[in-house]
Amino acid sequence: MLWCSGYHLTAALKKTVGALKKTLAAALRKTVADFAAVREMVTLVVATTIDPASIGPASALLAMPGWHPGPFLQEIPSYVNGEVRLLKHDNSIVKEDHLDKRWEEATGEVVHDVIFLSRHTAVSNRPALTVHPIGIPHLRESDEPLQGGKPGWAAPPNPRIGPWLRLLKRIAESHNLIPEFEVTLEGTHHGPEINSPTLFVEIGSTEEYWKRQDAAQAIALLLWEGLGLGGGDAVGNWNRNTDKNKILLGIGGGHYAPRHMDVVLKDDVWVGHLLSGYSLPMEDPGPSKGGKKAKDIGGTWRESIKVAFEATQTAFPGGEVLAHLDQKSFKSWQKTAITGFLAEQNIKIGKPDDFF
Repeated sequence: MLWCSGYHLTAALKKTVGALKKTLAAALRKTVADFAAVREMVTLVVATTIDPASIGPASALLAMPGWHPGPFLQEIPSYVNGEVRLLKHDNSIVKEDHLDKRWEEATGEVVHDVIFLSRHTAVSNRPALTVHPIGIPHLRESDEPLQGGKPGWAAPPNPRIGPWLRLLKRIAESHNLIPEFEVTLEGTHHGPEINSPTLFVEIGSTEEYWKRQDAAQAIALLLWEGLGLGGGDAVGNWNRNTDKNKILLGIGGGHYAPRHMDVVLKDDVWVGHLLSGYSLPMEDPGPSKGGKKAKDIGGTWRESIKVAFEATQTAFPGGEVLAHLDQKSFKSWQKTAITGFLAEQNIKIGKPDDFF
């Protein structure tokens, strides 16, 4: 009987301890989840003091209400306004890598997305206000990235790109910067290496325009309104439950993506990476092969498309990424190869009306 009582006591203790372990484990999971939930999601705005087209808009933005000094990231000062963190460093804008990861490690805040302010250069010297994603997915590992980044890499494109292009155009029009300034997309190019959804906003294309205060003010207003710092709703936050869930992956065309621009300027169109012709290196197979199959075409164009597609998917969870081709920019053998490869990868091709 005593043995039986001891047995039942031991069994009861084991049951109690087991239940206690489950309770503690559940409490720990809840604590971890609550901690993750309260870790603030922030937007990084990055400027460099060595570029007037970068520090100009940053200074104009900091002159608006609500800013106060934040923590230093190594030697880089920061400024805080709500969920926005503005960083000012003294280096090349395309060379300061992994600012998102470095910020998270230093502060514990999770970086939601990143916006870089920069100058734009062009052979035409035409004044311009531009928005674009970043990456150099077409470069081989052995290639030297002259403008930052990592060969074969592309950052997730910031979902704000399309909505902010349209907002920037409205701001530029209201401040009489159009038609003097062109408001345009640019193709995916340059660094720095980063893994958060990213976009560049640039002022071009010569020193005269980089220093223009009206252009700087327009970019500052884009950030102020686009990030909801004035009290309104932020512009360009992706919602997987929206009925407008198609994302444009631009393939082909010139650096300023004219055919893709025609689509993206329409309301509610989302845009991912934009691969201009130079980001699709394709080796002519010659008449002997005819270029009928993707496998016949050398070059890094396949890798470029695959990396850009996957990065765009990452930036738009739950969305449907559709390739939009600048049809007239390709020779027949190039178009055949690209459409064949897209089919192999189960990447659908969209027509303009598919994105509206």
